[in-house]
Amino acid sequence: MSTTTLLPNHSDISMDDYCVFGLATCFLKEDGEFHQVRVIEPIPSAALEPICQGIPTSYELVSAKSIGDILTGETLTKTSDFPDDAQFGDDFIEGTLAAVRTYKNRPSAQSLITLGTVKKDLNFSLEKNEFSMRLMW
Repeated sequence: MSTTTLLPNHSDISMDDYCVFGLATCFLKEDGEFHQVRVIEPIPSAALEPICQGIPTSYELVSAKSIGDILTGETLTKTSDFPDDAQFGDDFIEGTLAAVRTYKNRPSAQSLITLGTVKKDLNFSLEKNEFSMRLMW
């Protein structure tokens, strides 16, 4: 089976590589008021284990994908796992490339969510006392 390189400057990354993407609820401050924003973000392997173990998280769901499902060159594609109102996070491509490398360095983390699976039974919470509020400026 051949693999396709994602970006010429990242020959260690292929379209078939595993990554987990999460739907996070963040807060955007506009005109002095906070508004909830749903953001798609890559999740590195070190963050996935505590999320799966049930720590309070701002992630509503996490989805294990081949990066080719989300990225084609520098074009982003929102999959059906994510709602229409979700947007890609800042520096999404760079974050995805970094997250992919964490799963390559720690392939055992891939067993937490198998490729093609969506996990929704997370300890989703927006309580300020349970985690620090995610702010976008």
